[in-house]
Amino acid sequence: MDLADRDRRLSRAESLLPGLADRGVVAVATSFVDNSGISRVKSVPLDRLPSLAAWGVGFSTSFDYFRFDDWVAAPPGGTAPVGDQRIIPDLDRLVVLAAQPGWAWAPGERYAQTGEPYELDSRLLLTRLVDELATRRISVLSSIEIEWVVSEEGEEYVPATTGPAYGLTRLTNASDYGRDLLSALAQQGVTVEQFHPEYADGQLEVSVAPESPVHAADTSVLVRQTVRAIGRRHGLRTSFSPKVDAAGVGNGGHVHLSLGRDERNLMAGGSGRFGLTDEATAFAGGILEHLPALLALGAPSVVSYLRLVPQHWAGAYACWGLENREAALRMVTGSRGSEDWAANLEVKCFDLHANPYLTFAGLLAVGTAGLDAGTALPEPVDVDPASLGEEALASRGIERLPRTLREATDAFVDDTVLGTTFGEGLTGAIRAVRESELELFDDAEPDQIAAASRWAH
Repeated sequence: MDLADRDRRLSRAESLLPGLADRGVVAVATSFVDNSGISRVKSVPLDRLPSLAAWGVGFSTSFDYFRFDDWVAAPPGGTAPVGDQRIIPDLDRLVVLAAQPGWAWAPGERYAQTGEPYELDSRLLLTRLVDELATRRISVLSSIEIEWVVSEEGEEYVPATTGPAYGLTRLTNASDYGRDLLSALAQQGVTVEQFHPEYADGQLEVSVAPESPVHAADTSVLVRQTVRAIGRRHGLRTSFSPKVDAAGVGNGGHVHLSLGRDERNLMAGGSGRFGLTDEATAFAGGILEHLPALLALGAPSVVSYLRLVPQHWAGAYACWGLENREAALRMVTGSRGSEDWAANLEVKCFDLHANPYLTFAGLLAVGTAGLDAGTALPEPVDVDPASLGEEALASRGIERLPRTLREATDAFVDDTVLGTTFGEGLTGAIRAVRESELELFDDAEPDQIAAASRWAH
């Protein structure tokens, strides 16, 4: 970033000030998601937006080593307090927050003081991978399902809505809350495709329209912030934890993605299984092959593995299948006649403790590796894999995904595709944060893990 770039950013921000002031904005927040999945924020009064856009504000480099509970898994050599980076907002994604009057927000990207991209910034990494796929004339559409629970105020989880799973009764009980949430999301330009009560008491879900991976990750952060803010207005507490209650049903963060070229969906109309094209098959094959390592990104917490168990629709087995909600990769084709725009791949084994930029970056990295290698998909699974029995699973080469964060972290460290793509610095920081959480919860019981993680994200 040179002085001309900074001048352009400053002028753009200055042009936005009158409109933002007319809408009652007095402050602008910009944030990034750290390696533990927490959004870390800086904010400025509205009149400081041009300076923020051109020069950013400082963040310690130690934030790459922050654990979810704010413990710093410090890098070796005593360098944690040394160094600085500047977070700069993406003004193209600036949003006036409907549920936080007076505030606007934009996702941030981090740069070194020299103006060079900060090598550990996950949004910049994801942007680079999207651009690399574009050189192959391949685009990606993606979205993240948001599941959460609403609870009465307090440290304990007390469901704020009750009634049958997916039941109209529960929707009725939460109708005022749901109305305010949907209204706020619409005011912020978020296109909601579905909203409904989920399986557990207090559990709700919203699905949004697909976008480019960078924008889908931005939207994931924005939706979650809006859910929290609306909850506070209704006197409710929000949890996105994979296991709010160790004995209950967990919250997922399922990722949907499809490949396209020249307005054509490569997940449909091909000669492969269920209409996949050769490129889509290879991309999906790369994801399936690297899923154990990807879990260190998409299921990044010790509590994630309380959710990732068979027969909970969490995708605990490394397999794929058509509309199979127990397979880690679910092929979705949509209703007959809609395949050209509806067909996509759902990754079910991820949750919302993940940094969405890292998750998408990992998926694109291994998917691209699958393209390069022409990776094949195995035979699809058309039953609950847990029903097959160990002997049948072994004969078909179907394995359980990692059962612990320890196993996933080891797979991540050993994965050369992810290591090369992420670089030594980012890979090392992710590993340090994971190792620190493993140490924190060493010998902890499931109830203790769930309680400690319940309100963190």
